[in-house]
Amino acid sequence: MRVLVTGGAGFIGASLALGLASRHPGWQIVALDNLSRRGSELNLPRLREAGVRFRHGDVRSIEDLLAVGEVDALLECSAEPSVLAGVDGSPDYLVQTNLVGAYNCLELARRTGAQFVFLSTSRVYPVAALQELRREEDDTRLRLSDDQSLAGASSRGVAEEFPLEGARTLYGSTKLAAELLIGEYAATYGLRTVIDRCGVIAGPWQMGKVDQGVFTYWMLAHHFKRPLFYIGFGGGGKQVRDLLHVADLLDLVDEQLSDPPRWAGATVNVGGGLDCSLSLLETTELCRQISGNDIDVRRASEDRPGDVPIYISDCTRLHGMTDWRPRRGAADVLRDIHAWIVEHESALAAAL
Repeated sequence: MRVLVTGGAGFIGASLALGLASRHPGWQIVALDNLSRRGSELNLPRLREAGVRFRHGDVRSIEDLLAVGEVDALLECSAEPSVLAGVDGSPDYLVQTNLVGAYNCLELARRTGAQFVFLSTSRVYPVAALQELRREEDDTRLRLSDDQSLAGASSRGVAEEFPLEGARTLYGSTKLAAELLIGEYAATYGLRTVIDRCGVIAGPWQMGKVDQGVFTYWMLAHHFKRPLFYIGFGGGGKQVRDLLHVADLLDLVDEQLSDPPRWAGATVNVGGGLDCSLSLLETTELCRQISGNDIDVRRASEDRPGDVPIYISDCTRLHGMTDWRPRRGAADVLRDIHAWIVEHESALAAAL
């Protein structure tokens, strides 16, 4: 079994490549990455020590991908993941990486007959529709009401049946466009494809930023005593996301790679769901307890482009296909992140 992981030096790609290499010593795992992401260079020694073969390459180049040679499975983790990408400048890198890159990966899969597992995003769901969902407010968070007018929406979260009409950020649109292309490749060429629409993935080795990797960003700020802001929705910090430990994602992807026929054609939401979700206000309290540091979080009431007050993954479809469930709760995720920060404090301080 030869598996190519694109974006293989990034947080998710490296975590999955390392996990697969550990679980399947007989597999050959190849990680391809252009190393453009800050902190990705920190993963290279880890990949090397685990026996993962690293190739410096770019998904925007079909030649770089074809040079990898025959593969049995392609795990597409490469992306420009920022929801604000292209807002204040050219969207060229975003589109070339997320859409053209996905096309180039599909071409390698088509030419080699490889299974194609695509890490998509909850950002494929339109912003305006998510903003209009009926919600309630309590002391620490917003909650979705069970009485919703849109299909696929309930107090459990947002399901795959949610309407896709409307704008969804440039990032979300490139991922949805890639999903449509994947569907056509599956129908036209018989590719065995899986689309995982991931919510927030978090865990050790994530170089979190304010617009991507927010839970790691929050813990990094607490540990290094950096300023934080509750941005948008009145500045109260009650906006909510579900989160999933990257090790739980590994469990699912491993299952998908190990049984291609059963997963062929699946498009599923993948997230922590309502049981593993946090508001920023709740995250602050957990970070304070775990780190021992009390950070003054300021209010910035102006909304950011494309932001939504609450997103929870309704994974009912996924749970109907597998016994897989997240095994780590929100506090577990944050504790693991903090332990990693403490262990690698000097390297992280330099990288940040």
